[in-house]
Amino acid sequence: MAEYERSRTMPAQPEQVFDQAADAARFDAWLPDALHVHVQDPPAVTVHEDRSGQDLPALLRAEPDQMRLEWGTREQGDYTGWLQVAGIGSGTSEVTVHLSFLEEGHDPGERAVNDALDGSLSRLEEQVRMRVDDTAG
Repeated sequence: MAEYERSRTMPAQPEQVFDQAADAARFDAWLPDALHVHVQDPPAVTVHEDRSGQDLPALLRAEPDQMRLEWGTREQGDYTGWLQVAGIGSGTSEVTVHLSFLEEGHDPGERAVNDALDGSLSRLEEQVRMRVDDTAG
């Protein structure tokens, strides 16, 4: 089993960050470019992976009161992850994303996963900044 985790500070209240991250209509704006989530009947979703060309049945749960998203593959149980938003004061938040690959064959490797996580967190931060700027202006 391989596990990866990355965090990033964002310039917004935790509720604003969580709302942006949990908005299913905006997943493509911050998720890795190679993943596309199609929400069917929540918590059931389908994840299309460009790398393999596969559509994988998955589950996605949002826990707004805990500011947490949790996801994972449905049938195989090969992959799970979570995103947690925490307020750290002065109008900033910390977002942590954790991924677990339970089967070695599904793990794309440390560098690829860390690059994808860093890219996703950067895109999420940009989406949060645009939303906060639109609200403030």
